[in-house]
Amino acid sequence: MKKLLEKHLLSVRINVKRTEMVKKAKSFGFTHPTVVSCSQELDLLLNRYQDIA
Repeated sequence: MKKLLEKHLLSVRINVKRTEMVKKAKSFGFTHPTVVSCSQELDLLLNRYQDIA
């Protein structure tokens, strides 16, 4: 049950971060440092999500 809740919470955070990244990319372009940083944060969240069995 704990893993299911953890996966759900991570899923919500992933969707929020993805939306944030898309908005920043539209404003600043894909290679802007804030967009790259946001993308790296999203990668970390996605990796954590995949690591949960």
